[in-house]
Amino acid sequence: MDLDTHVPPVIAFVRDNAAWAPPIVFALAFGESLAFISLLIPAWGALVAIGALIGPSGISFWPVWIAGSLGAACGDWLSYWIGLKLEHSVAHMWPLSRHPDLIPKGEAFMKKWGMPGIFIGRFFGPLRAAVPLIAGIFEMPYWRFQLANFSSAFVWAAVLLTIGDVISKALQWLLR
Repeated sequence: MDLDTHVPPVIAFVRDNAAWAPPIVFALAFGESLAFISLLIPAWGALVAIGALIGPSGISFWPVWIAGSLGAACGDWLSYWIGLKLEHSVAHMWPLSRHPDLIPKGEAFMKKWGMPGIFIGRFFGPLRAAVPLIAGIFEMPYWRFQLANFSSAFVWAAVLLTIGDVISKALQWLLR
């Protein structure tokens, strides 16, 4: 996905239509967190940019934060479910079929880190959608996964939106 082409219109739309900010942020965070799709929709930059709109455009932080958090958690939840249902056959699907070492590496990562691995994976692009898939493949207990999934999603969304807000405020301060 060419971010230079797609992100500015999304940001402009959100700036001009604040009521659409929560559903758009939900969709972006969902796509960013969903196995395979996240490779095509690197939406974290758009989430930071929307965070920058929160102060100046009057968009409320709370609904956007909750929408982004729930979108990210739902994307990971679906990735976990895909791993649980498809198990090792997912290794034959693109892009894992091109990188056969990823599933054994993911298994080692999950065995080493467990629940904290879900939290850690949320903050690293290549791991973001792969870790929940691996957790599903190797049948991480459902409630442990969901506890780590939802808690990390709320922190992740807050961090991205806050980074955007801080950058916006810093730029406003510098331009005075």
